[in-house]
This record gives sequence, structure tokens and C-alpha cells, in this order.
Amino acid sequence: MKRQRTITQMREKGKTPENWLSDEEILSLQEKNFRLLMLKMIQGIGNKLEAKMDNLEETLSKEIQDIKLKQEEMQNRVTETKNSLEAANSRIQETEEQISEVEDRLVEIMDAEQKIEKRLKTNEDRLRGLWDNMKHNNICIIGVPEGQEREKGTEKIFQEIAAKNFPNMGKEPLTQIQEAQQVPYKINPKRNTPRQY
Repeated sequence: MKRQRTITQMREKGKTPENWLSDEEILSLQEKNFRLLMLKMIQGIGNKLEAKMDNLEETLSKEIQDIKLKQEEMQNRVTETKNSLEAANSRIQETEEQISEVEDRLVEIMDAEQKIEKRLKTNEDRLRGLWDNMKHNNICIIGVPEGQEREKGTEKIFQEIAAKNFPNMGKEPLTQIQEAQQVPYKINPKRNTPRQY
């Protein structure tokens, strides 16, 4: 009975018996009290285990939430990175298209420039030919030995030729040469060429 009182006194104080009883005291308890003590010890262990499990579960749930948040953040970053890469790729494509258009324009401009240069060269050649035809002295005098035109002069040779070909020229008033045309070097098939005398 004394032991029962001590157990009840310990219960009243709110202290668990396993903390107060030694091994010898536990062995000397009656079977009923022993079973009660074991049951309380198991319940205490169960409560502690349950508290630890709750604590562990709470900690794990917090960690899982943190991991989920971090995963979400990483997913958002990955999405942002993908979007920025897609934007960069689209800008690169636009730039490549613009470069291609500029290159095409450059080729067109160069072709046009080459055509203009060809036309300019052709026009210069034509102008040079016309200029040569107009200003160059290339009168062919047939029947006069070479070198005489230098000695006598061109006008005297013309007077001699005119006297031979036109014997009545001295009787009529003297006609003077007003204009002389040159004979072109090349025969242009598109142009009528004057006859040589």
C-alpha cells in the first residue's frame, strides 16, 4: 500500500513514475501496478514518438515547401531564360534578314553602277570617235606624192588639183573653200560615211 501511495503521490505531482522508480522498486511492484506502469511508459514513449513525428513531419513539410518554392523559382528563371533566348534568336534572325536585304541591295547597286560605267565608257568612246572625226585632219589626197604637202603647203596642193580638174577655174571668179570634212578612221555600219575624193 505504501508503494501505491507513492505512485499516486507521484501522479498527483505530475511526474512520471519511470523517472522516479529504480529497477528494484519496479521489480517489487505488483503485477497490476507493473502493467499500469508499463502502459504509462509505452504511452509516454508513444506521445514522445508522436511529438517527434509531428515535429519531423512539420520540418519535412516546411522543407518540401521550400524545395517547391525553389523549384518554382528555378522554373520561372528557366522560362525567362527561354523567352530571352527566343527574343535574342528572333532579333538575330531579323538582323540576318536585314543584312541579306542590304547585301541584295548592294549587289543591285553594284550591277547598276557597272551598267552605268559601261554606258559612260561607251558614250565616252562614241564622243571620242565623233570628236576625232570632227577635229582630226585625215584628208586623203590621191595622186600627190608623199612629202609634197609639207613642202608646198596644203592650200597650194589644193590649188594645183583644182587647176588640173577645173581648167575653167581661172576664168571664173575664184571660189574659196569654206568647209572641209574629215574622213572617219573606222567605218561605222550604223552611220553613212562620206565618199572620199
